[in-house]
Amino acid sequence: MRHPRRAAGRHRRGLRAVVLSVAAPRAVIVTGAFGVLGAAVARRFAAEGARLGLIDHIAAPAWATQEFRGTHQLRARVELTDASATAAAFDALAADLGGIDVLVNVAGGFQWQPLAERTHSVWEDMFATNLKTAVIACSAALPHLLARGGGRIVNVGAGAAARAAAGMGAYAAAKAGVERLTESLAEELKDRNILVNSVLPGTLDTPRNRSDMPDADFSRWVSPAAVADVIAFLASDGARAVTGAAIRVAGRS
Repeated sequence: MRHPRRAAGRHRRGLRAVVLSVAAPRAVIVTGAFGVLGAAVARRFAAEGARLGLIDHIAAPAWATQEFRGTHQLRARVELTDASATAAAFDALAADLGGIDVLVNVAGGFQWQPLAERTHSVWEDMFATNLKTAVIACSAALPHLLARGGGRIVNVGAGAAARAAAGMGAYAAAKAGVERLTESLAEELKDRNILVNSVLPGTLDTPRNRSDMPDADFSRWVSPAAVADVIAFLASDGARAVTGAAIRVAGRS
């Protein structure tokens, strides 16, 4: 008859072996990481133990350098509409993180303007900020994802892409382009183990939106953390059969 303590000891050693065999943390790149939504996405993946590459065109704010240090990497003042600069930043991040497993394209912007004002530069700005950045970031990440044998891309579109309100033509058209990019890239990569999806947030509950719309019912808006949860799901194994999807995340807005 086996001694119960010896049996238990063997059992514990078996458990220890299982723990030691857990896969290494995923390497996740987030563009537009220093904004409200980008920060929420970064925090969500950090909570899972991911190693982060945070990239933005603005200077790194103090909270980011304090909160995301150690195993995480920050790249500030990177012009994400510049293909060469973006590729160089992604190559450096991949080297620091040991590869890239997930790309989340949060980078973007919003401007409201009626077409009658004839400031056509707004259209150029919206397409560059929202669509061009996504195209360039996907291109920069792709060699690293393929080298990894697969991965995930999650693009941030907008609920307004489905139906634009007055003055939102440029923004909505650019975000509609992000959806088409997502669909096309999903088809292109579906046999290469790279899944590509998008989320379509409604009005986000941010300090800027509260300031711009002080009379709105903020409780109807969607929190950045809630959007980050959906992004994290699309990047997870639970969404392994999902690609080319556009998930609306609108709260009650």
